[in-house]
Amino acid sequence: MEPLVKIKKHVPSGTVILNRPEKRNALSRRMLAEIHQAFEDLHQERKVRAVILTGSGSAFCAGMDLNEMQATASSENAFEQWHEDAVQYRELIDFLMIFPKPIIAAVDGPVVAGGCGLLLASDIVVATPNARFSLPEPKRGVVAGMVAPLLSWRIGAGHAARLLLTGDMIDADEAHRIGLFHEMTTSEQVWAHAHSIAERVAECAPESVQLTKRLINETIGEEVTTQLSSGAAASATARTTEAAVEGLAAFLEKRPPRWK
Repeated sequence: MEPLVKIKKHVPSGTVILNRPEKRNALSRRMLAEIHQAFEDLHQERKVRAVILTGSGSAFCAGMDLNEMQATASSENAFEQWHEDAVQYRELIDFLMIFPKPIIAAVDGPVVAGGCGLLLASDIVVATPNARFSLPEPKRGVVAGMVAPLLSWRIGAGHAARLLLTGDMIDADEAHRIGLFHEMTTSEQVWAHAHSIAERVAECAPESVQLTKRLINETIGEEVTTQLSSGAAASATARTTEAAVEGLAAFLEKRPPRWK
């Protein structure tokens, strides 16, 4: 079985590659588990001082696997499965936030919906002009419950509200302007640029880097953890509504949704 996530090591960096290009790296349950395991593996590699997170193909990540979501919506144990899915995603985001090594997202293509959570849980984002950012959940009848707290924390409530309430997709220049993307480069150089940041991290004391990340994400960002729990509940509840059933069906059938 082809792995949905690949790992490469180029000390001092390790790279986690989302490897589902034919589905634009959509996040299935199996893929979420493989991402978690990949970071666990690189955590054990002492010579790896920072981890680059990137996607294969034309997208960084298209969000959750909507075919999997639609199948759940029509199942008898839908609510229990929504709860399990929300917990799995939340646990991954929590894990990335407390991961002791810096995470550098290398983005060359769209980042959509649940994929935005992976980007926002990263510490530094390097992007190309091909990168895009979008939270289309309201257009699909669902809620970006766990992305919303991270987004507000990273870029402020005003910018977050505009993106969360409109579902607009913004281009790389706009994402850079509001602080979603931190450094810009070309498609040919995006991984190399991220690796150069890892090399700069490796010049610092490992203990200092680890304590600094903990200070930022666990102390200054302490409220985010509590908000993620509320977001997980909101996300799971939204998926049980008629709006979610209609929104997901409309998207997969490539037609406008018919809201009641």
